Amino acid sequence: MKTYMANPDKIERKWYVVDAQGCTLGRMASEVAKVLRGKNKPEFTPHVDTGDYVVIINAEKVKVTGKKLKQKVYYNHSDYVGGMRETTLADMMQKKPEKVVELAVKGMLPKGPLGREMIKKLHVYAGPEHKQQAQKPEVLTF
Repeated sequence: MKTYMANPDKIERKWYVVDAQGCTLGRMASEVAKVLRGKNKPEFTPHVDTGDYVVIINAEKVKVTGKKLKQKVYYNHSDYVGGMRETTLADMMQKKPEKVVELAVKGMLPKGPLGREMIKKLHVYAGPEHKQQAQKPEVLTF
């Protein structure tokens, strides 16, 4: 019996839209990461990008539990001595809510060239409007 290996040229990719309003950040991010990786398909192959495209809308209305708004910290370094900058989740949600969702999903994807290829299929928007109407994305619920 032979093991099936997906061919990157023959993969059919779908477009999905996820409404993040009222969803918990981590739980939504893990489900989106599964779709981006292709784990929801029977032809999943670990070393091939078999995933679909995902558009997330209403990123500014995502929920977090507990004291994460004040305690979760994002770090950024400017590559200069003493260039470490810290931003709390509450500040990040006000300034760049899309970045919060992107970082949550990115952390759940594989590291390396394969993961960098997968994250390119994610499109996040703070409001209810998105630019991928022409692709006719299906609504993804979980």
